[in-house]
Amino acid sequence: MKALITGASSGLGREFAVYLAELGYDLVIAARRTDELNKLRDELKNVDVRVITIDLSREQDAYDLYYHLDEKIDVLINNAGFGAYGKFWDVPLEREMELIHTNICAVHILTKLYLNDMLERGSGVILNVGSMAGFNAGPTFSSYYASKNYVVRLTQAINEELRREKSKVKVSVLCPGPVNTSFNDVANVRFSVKGLDARRVARYAVKKAFKGKMIIIPGFGMKLVKFFEHFLSEKALTRASYNVQSRKSGGEK
Repeated sequence: MKALITGASSGLGREFAVYLAELGYDLVIAARRTDELNKLRDELKNVDVRVITIDLSREQDAYDLYYHLDEKIDVLINNAGFGAYGKFWDVPLEREMELIHTNICAVHILTKLYLNDMLERGSGVILNVGSMAGFNAGPTFSSYYASKNYVVRLTQAINEELRREKSKVKVSVLCPGPVNTSFNDVANVRFSVKGLDARRVARYAVKKAFKGKMIIIPGFGMKLVKFFEHFLSEKALTRASYNVQSRKSGGEK
């Protein structure tokens, strides 16, 4: 059995790799930072680990990853992603396009290509990493929130299509709140609430994905937030989101 994990050099991606290795999966770990991938490979002694250096902010790299890999993948985890903080008109367009290619295009391309392979075999698991941001609009974090909305809704639709086909292939989306990873540094923000432990989130998510759960929300607090959001209007939710985002302070990378 083999798993492919994007964004595997740190944070949740790294923890996904460690846990799947413990479960006996051989791994393909992909990210931009070759040195970090090599360190992770050296730590995972009992499974075969293939390192691929790739930059999914370039749309073509997603196609290259699939067509050049040419291996049977039983578990795909689309984890690579980042955020860009600031008012919409202040964030550089080039940075936003890199975000869209990473957070949306790469997820769409890899999900489509590997899902078709899995459907032919009649088995497989895809876990797309979304966010609680995927349920709302995010003033001052607009492109990131919008990208995660895409990931959440796409995954939900695919999950229902598979259910109606009675397929054994499983597709899930992980929607955590803040997690203690390097995401904060890349987005150049500090969260105003305490983040969840990446190791616990990754293990919880994998277990739920293997059971076929459509939307995976770790932590009681975030489940409670999602429940109470049903009682607020879209305008109220967007204003509340702005207030949450405005508590973030820019940090040095």
